[in-house]
Amino acid sequence: MEERLVSDKAQEAAKVAASAIRDEAKLGELTEALSGGSRRARQNAASALAIVAKEAPEMLVPQGSAFVDALNRPEAQTRWECLDILTALVDYDSRTCDKAVPGAEAALFDEESGPVRLAAMRFLCKLGATTENRSEKVWPLIDEAIQCWHGDLEFQDMLVAVVDFSAGKLALRVKEELRDRMKFDAENGKGALKRRAQQIVENVQAD
Repeated sequence: MEERLVSDKAQEAAKVAASAIRDEAKLGELTEALSGGSRRARQNAASALAIVAKEAPEMLVPQGSAFVDALNRPEAQTRWECLDILTALVDYDSRTCDKAVPGAEAALFDEESGPVRLAAMRFLCKLGATTENRSEKVWPLIDEAIQCWHGDLEFQDMLVAVVDFSAGKLALRVKEELRDRMKFDAENGKGALKRRAQQIVENVQAD
């Protein structure tokens, strides 16, 4: 029964997203709903907009500030969906995404929601990989999260994002500190943890 409800919600979100891609007015309504008073409406809007972000991210660039603001909503789902949207927007409007770093920092250390933490890590790694200056700005947060959530359920997926970060345009200091942070797991870890740690170390030593 629960699986059917999840499936029904996903189908409805996909239907709404398809409608929004065809109709700018509908897209505007969904964006406005993110700041509305109904938790359910905010969540539903965020789910549909996250699908739009996967299929047509460039359509959401004009609404970038609304997604930054939505990181202040109390419910976890709206925040993780909007972090996913902002991750998709990094390639299109990185300056607006810069404004999301404080909200992403709060999400990264949200003790109640693993999906929120993971979405924040993916966003910060994507943004931080774009320039050396950004890498220096977000690295202390990424570093703290690696230490804080090591061994948690989401940690392996977080490391996938860190692998991508390690291949980005990082400042030399960030590369050195990232290498030192992952060296122990690269040498002493097991399974996927060891492989991903080794990949990170290799990436930052490639230059």
